[in-house]
Amino acid sequence: MQGLLEAADSLMPKTVRIATFNVSLYGDKAGEIRERLQGGRDIQAMKIAAIVQTVRPDVLLLNEIDYDADAATVQLLAKEYFAVSQGGREASEFPYLYSVASNTGVDSGLDLNRNKTLGEGNDCWGYGAYPGQYSMALLSRFPIDETKMRTFRNFLWHQLPHAHKPILPATQLPYYDEATWKQLRLSSKNHIDVPIRIGDETIHVLASHPTPPVFDGDEDRNGCRNHDEIRFWSHYLRGAESEFLLDDRGQKGGLLSGRSFVIMGDLNADPNDGDGKCEAITELLCDVRVRDTNPSSEGARHDAAPMRNIVTHKGDPSQDTANFGRNGNFRVDYVLPSTELKVVDSGVFWPTQESPNRELISASDHRMVWIEVELR
Repeated sequence: MQGLLEAADSLMPKTVRIATFNVSLYGDKAGEIRERLQGGRDIQAMKIAAIVQTVRPDVLLLNEIDYDADAATVQLLAKEYFAVSQGGREASEFPYLYSVASNTGVDSGLDLNRNKTLGEGNDCWGYGAYPGQYSMALLSRFPIDETKMRTFRNFLWHQLPHAHKPILPATQLPYYDEATWKQLRLSSKNHIDVPIRIGDETIHVLASHPTPPVFDGDEDRNGCRNHDEIRFWSHYLRGAESEFLLDDRGQKGGLLSGRSFVIMGDLNADPNDGDGKCEAITELLCDVRVRDTNPSSEGARHDAAPMRNIVTHKGDPSQDTANFGRNGNFRVDYVLPSTELKVVDSGVFWPTQESPNRELISASDHRMVWIEVELR
């Protein structure tokens, strides 16, 4: 028996690497990405896989990958790209995966952008050209506890305390009429709580992908929604106190106290720069239950230098995680652990121009962000 216990202990890693990556894998119509991925020769997906095989996360959240009910798209990516060596790199196996249902591309039946035309992408519960566009997927080397998983795709925006209801500046009247406002969902994609079992420990992956705080009008409806999608997590961390939170199975409240967690995803908010309302992301980064390790890279710092005469940013350029062209580089992707987790390392995959991995970053306008946690 002692030998069996020692063997089992030797299989458990001393540390676990947890990462988020907006891979920008979306098409113009449903099924397009799935077709592209078949055969394992899609150039963008091969670069994405090479990044995964270089950073080697044990738990990986993907933003902007199509959702299908049978998880076919993410399974193709995992089996035909991640599990196949790219450029001599060691393959990455993820036995457990979860394709996340999304509000994107799901028609609301309402004229949400008030242009007197129904059925457009802007009229969906979350913007999208087809159902499941821009969704999320979670891949893991460790078991996912599906019995305790929670989703909040149907949670209503107005139920969030002090919700930022969009207002027309010229009239100071609400942008949405009351009947529409009462139906709007908070999540542009979804908010999920996925427990990952790692030996005797459980880490809750708290993931979301708020709408960008742009592409709207003077009413700032996307800026308001982005702010409140982020603020959802501040409420969720208050546990039973947040009894107004109702998940898709009808369970009330937030995360129970004492649970280890990692808040992660493309939150589309920079605490120092950009067009969004920075209060929500600043509040989350400063939460006493959250540890911000400030992942950084030399590549981001170097690439920001030529942009300084085009854009003026206040944030530390080495902490940027996305390149938005002439708008500059921003910190919008996060992996934020709970304070009791011991983080031994963190970083952003942003190779310098001299690096042999430099050409890989053309796979996406976002970079992979990761932390490494020591197991107790």
